[in-house]
Amino acid sequence: MNHRPRLRSVITTLALVTGAFLAPGFGVLSSAGDAFAATKITHATATSMFSQVGITWSSSGGCSNRNVATCTSFDQLNLTSAQGAQTLKRATGCALNITGGTETGHASGTYSHWNGYKLDYGKNTCVTNYIKNTFTYIGVRGDGSPQWQSGSGNVYADEGNHWDVTYYNCGGC
Repeated sequence: MNHRPRLRSVITTLALVTGAFLAPGFGVLSSAGDAFAATKITHATATSMFSQVGITWSSSGGCSNRNVATCTSFDQLNLTSAQGAQTLKRATGCALNITGGTETGHASGTYSHWNGYKLDYGKNTCVTNYIKNTFTYIGVRGDGSPQWQSGSGNVYADEGNHWDVTYYNCGGC
């Protein structure tokens, strides 16, 4: 009886599982219910990623200090959020301007701006039409903002003068 095929499949499975645990962005649960740890990036890395695909950003304060509410900062942004912005830009072909990042002054919570899960985009007809015609309307948020969900699970909330996007993943990058 030859056990090599079974041994090979066990070794392959162990290698895949081990590789997944060591992969960048893969988190380890510290207790039941904890969110997965995310790979955090710097402001410079994020702006480089955004520039690569033609995404712009602006702040009412003309600054990028994470601790100042009038700035637009990407310090401690999740890598998947930056990749999600790139995915949105590539999918829509629309002008995309980020007006809110990880700076203080946004609502708190696990999937918050401060924790790197959210970006705000200035509204324009191109982006709005894409979101409303491509994604699934899922109802209003607690604050009354209507929401749409992409096929990958990211949520786009229409906050009136901008889109508030929660990135749970990179949107199919």
